[in-house]
Amino acid sequence: MNAFVDTLRYDDGLERDMWSVFKIMGEFVEGFDTMARVGPCVSIFGSARLKEDSPHYRMAVELAEKITDLGFGVITGGGPGIMEAGNRGARNRSGKSVGLCIRLPFEERANPYVDHKYQIDFDYFFARKVMFIKYAQSFVAFPGGFGTLDELFESLTLIQTRKINRFPVILVGTEFWGGLVEWIKATLVGNGTISPDDLNLFHVTDDLDEVVRIITGFYADRSIRPNF
Repeated sequence: MNAFVDTLRYDDGLERDMWSVFKIMGEFVEGFDTMARVGPCVSIFGSARLKEDSPHYRMAVELAEKITDLGFGVITGGGPGIMEAGNRGARNRSGKSVGLCIRLPFEERANPYVDHKYQIDFDYFFARKVMFIKYAQSFVAFPGGFGTLDELFESLTLIQTRKINRFPVILVGTEFWGGLVEWIKATLVGNGTISPDDLNLFHVTDDLDEVVRIITGFYADRSIRPNF
């Protein structure tokens, strides 16, 4: 056997890992307890790097206002950029403004528009994503980076595999998302790695009123409840 591999001890951190289970459990308990009391919400995702003068920032504020007017709360990751815009729109309408914050060395704890009683701080991305998935009646993704793509594709995977109830997944920004959508069609569908029907799992638009119509139309004849 390779000498380098011989020097590794996979169980060196076993005791630490076992104790971390309790911390993980604590994040789930706090998340479930808080989110179950919030009620139906829509999650808004997007880049933390987009500033207040970005058109997509302004669109996210407006969309959050429209969503709040429907009676939904707004869930974001609690950070700056598009997340801040989503929480800001909810606050503008005195709606429920939820921040599922992740502790990162290069990002502030929470933007000033998160309602503190609906703020949850996570160390573990996977626990945080469970709260997004379980309690969001729709995902709306504005232009973003790896984190936005991670959340987008995890939701599509869980819907595709029927591990969760289906809900609307909407991409705002046809120019930004267009290249990715074309790649999905040409490469994934073209090579048979997904079904052509899987393209129906998401919508792409620049029209905020269409976003509202998609969400309200989806729930016109469906009950609103947690996704699993």
